[in-house]
Amino acid sequence: MSVHDERVAEFHRLHSSGCFVMPNPWDVGSALILEQLGFPALATTSAGFAWTLGRADGGVRLNEMLEHLAAVVDAVSLPVNADFEGAYAVDPEHVAVNVIRAAATGIAGLSIEDSSGDEADPLFSLELAVERVRAARAAIDESGTGVVLTARSEGFVVGRPDIDDTIRRLRAYGEAGAECLYAPRIDSVDHISAIVAAVAPKPVNLLIHTPFLTVAAAAALGVRRISVGGTLARVAWSSFRQAAQEIADAGTFTHFNDLPNPDALFEQR
Repeated sequence: MSVHDERVAEFHRLHSSGCFVMPNPWDVGSALILEQLGFPALATTSAGFAWTLGRADGGVRLNEMLEHLAAVVDAVSLPVNADFEGAYAVDPEHVAVNVIRAAATGIAGLSIEDSSGDEADPLFSLELAVERVRAARAAIDESGTGVVLTARSEGFVVGRPDIDDTIRRLRAYGEAGAECLYAPRIDSVDHISAIVAAVAPKPVNLLIHTPFLTVAAAAALGVRRISVGGTLARVAWSSFRQAAQEIADAGTFTHFNDLPNPDALFEQR
């Protein structure tokens, strides 16, 4: 069994029972730190990566994302799930082409979204969204990689917080071949429980981007997988900005106390 096959097999195993945390590094360095901390898998963050390029979320080009995925995968020994946004395509045919390219980077899983990018109509129609998931499923099967397919419904992100529509979409995506279902920005215990029950026995990913729930509480609700999106990157940006702002405003450097030595963190490589 190849290294990639082993990672894919481990990622499938993690989804089979219990609840695991899959934090989101934004570059190779942050991926290595998270691996050192003992997490069983990692997930990329399109937002966190875009910020390293000085762009807003959604501003990363396909080739840049593929290179980023390959770099993170090559740096760590853990299964890596790709935040593949909307697969950088609208029509199912091009979704399939791009999913095959992503699978070739060595990732163990990937997610695709149903957001359209159109402010007036921010979600793809259910029919088109289902066809996109079905195309991604067929592409993964064609690739022979076995990577885990996660389908995301973005209603609570794009200003359409309709739990009934979200559940309807997630169920349809599961029937179309998604192995894990995910509705980011869901932060109600009732909504979480409803989604878990509606798509069972398929696993559910929960985004925790505010301290509204613990890992233990999420596990008790039946959540199988937890990610944090760009929130760890935001924590880093917050600390960086506060320290820089103090220098600019006060000419003092109090944030420079008790800092880690990155050389020591990475010297074992």
